[in-house]
Amino acid sequence: MNTIDLDKLGKELQEQYGEAVRVSSDSFANVLQVQPSHLVQLMKALREQYGFNHLANLTAVDYREEFQLVYHLSSIPDCKTLTVKTRVSRAAARVDSVFSVWPTADWQEREVYDLMGIEFNHHPNLIRVLLPDNFEGHPLRKDFRMGGEK
Repeated sequence: MNTIDLDKLGKELQEQYGEAVRVSSDSFANVLQVQPSHLVQLMKALREQYGFNHLANLTAVDYREEFQLVYHLSSIPDCKTLTVKTRVSRAAARVDSVFSVWPTADWQEREVYDLMGIEFNHHPNLIRVLLPDNFEGHPLRKDFRMGGEK
């Protein structure tokens, strides 16, 4: 698998976004942390300027006070991967949709909405996808109570 020149990417993104984007890596992934207000703009740049043409996965993590959204991107022709993360507060569990960048986000954002309760601004059809419409709550949140529990 080809590797990303993380130093070069970091410098270029720092010039474009300043402190809104931070670059890091570990033994598993190259990671960009982005402020939610810059998410869609960054994702467009990653697709158009850096060749990340596939949103492979979108998920969310509940840290009680806030949620972290995790986007796994791929550049299929170059066999490169990149992880993008952003955090939103529990009280304002809302972020802009990346559907306009990758239409495959449609189903994935709906799943995160359904199971975690995070809303996606400008999503074309943000409705439940796994649970019945009348289901109350979001079962992957840490504060979700199973039926019958007090």
